[in-house]
Amino acid sequence: MTQPRIPSTDSISELAAFWSTHDLTDYEDELEAVEGPVFAKPAKGEDLVLHLDPEEAVTVREAARARGIDEAAVVREWIREHAPHAAG
Repeated sequence: MTQPRIPSTDSISELAAFWSTHDLTDYEDELEAVEGPVFAKPAKGEDLVLHLDPEEAVTVREAARARGIDEAAVVREWIREHAPHAAG
């Protein structure tokens, strides 16, 4: 019987379920060394909850999709463009 391969997923719950029933030493040939940090540190800043009208939310989503970035990045971009004191 062949052993299953290590799941190729970023899901913590899937990986936890897999490793709860498998022994790491059985998979040494599939492991690889990783240089540098594995998890990105959260961006320094302050969280802000912003309530938008549905039309405003659609505008933000469409702008984000068109630029290939997330909605928060679009809002930050707009703030930086329109606020003279915003950090850039």
